[in-house]
Amino acid sequence: MKILSEIKEPIGSELIEFNEFFKKKLDTDVALLNIILRYVTKKKGKQIRPVLVLLSAGLCGEISERSYNGASMVELLHTATLIHDDVIDRAKIRRGIASVNSEWNNKIAVLVGDYLLSMGLLSSIDADEFKFLKSTSKAVGAMSESELMSLDKSKKFKIDEATYLKIIKGKTATLMATCCEIGAISASDDQLIHKKMEDFGMNLGMAFQLRDDLFDYITKQSIIGKPVGNDLKEKKMTLPLLHALENGESSFSKKIIKSIKNEKLTKSDINYIISFVKEYGGVDYTENLANKYIQNSKALLSSFPESKYKTALIDLGEFVINRST
Repeated sequence: MKILSEIKEPIGSELIEFNEFFKKKLDTDVALLNIILRYVTKKKGKQIRPVLVLLSAGLCGEISERSYNGASMVELLHTATLIHDDVIDRAKIRRGIASVNSEWNNKIAVLVGDYLLSMGLLSSIDADEFKFLKSTSKAVGAMSESELMSLDKSKKFKIDEATYLKIIKGKTATLMATCCEIGAISASDDQLIHKKMEDFGMNLGMAFQLRDDLFDYITKQSIIGKPVGNDLKEKKMTLPLLHALENGESSFSKKIIKSIKNEKLTKSDINYIISFVKEYGGVDYTENLANKYIQNSKALLSSFPESKYKTALIDLGEFVINRST
């Protein structure tokens, strides 16, 4: 498996140009806002979403300023959702540093998230990119609906696999689909290509989230930088657990649900649940499903001619399902 820096090599110079382009989008006349925006963006993370936009543009034609504008839109949108998610989850840490809500407060965090969201949508209007606007607006709606569905279902501890997959499609996969669709729109007028790249991103996004779900059960804290069992502590019912509860002995499943409903899970509780999930196939099932989504994504690229961009997108799929962070 190639590491992410190797996958980015075909767009190395374009990614540098994009980062400069994006930085200019964040200049404001408000001192506090400038401080917070610099704080938020000083750790770039994996940049998978702008990478998807640029690789998709290269695959479908050529990378241009339109591509940079599209990548900026999704990065603004993604950053806004992360800030809002941290407020909802009362998260203290984001990318190894204090979250905005922790460093300042919830009110400021919500306002900064709103600002980034509005900047993302306005940038499409300013550039007359109404197809970009339609795609990103659709993503914002799906993400909000899915977050509300997740909160409602999780509170009641009533969620099945179909519902869970619908939730992660809206919360995670839709934005990756938007990245690939916007990249294609920036480089081609062919609507069939736009749809194919949207579907590619949707499958990639589903696999990405399913791999995230596995970190609670297969990875050491020292590797991922967050406590193992973190989703369990936050009472998140992810696919490995849902599958095990469905297939495990009823008495064990009831005991698990009762433990999760308790105010606080002990280390012993978490270890028991992790063992239960592994024993009743939750890890294997989730890994297999993630692999199916990646195979679907590869099939969608089969009609495109060979290129460094196609190779990079295929390699990115392998990275998504094998990554440890």
